[in-house]
Amino acid sequence: MNPISRRTYITTGSCTQEIHYRLEDGKVWDVVFVNGCDGNTQGISKLVEGMEADEVIRRLRGINCNGKGTSCPDQLAQALESAHGS
Repeated sequence: MNPISRRTYITTGSCTQEIHYRLEDGKVWDVVFVNGCDGNTQGISKLVEGMEADEVIRRLRGINCNGKGTSCPDQLAQALESAHGS
């Protein structure tokens, strides 16, 4: 995999439809959620900026929104798992 990789993840089961992000040397950058709760998704994006992908996955995996079985943060964790592994 290219050490700098811009990706798009199509989500399922959450208000967010897509997540755009970049991985560089195992760190997460430039996260943008398409739709979803704007303030919350902007907050998540700022909080994970520059964080190790494995740490983002560990913290966000399994967060459940209103009984949906997933959430915008969980979808980001799933996106990173599919791109980075865990």
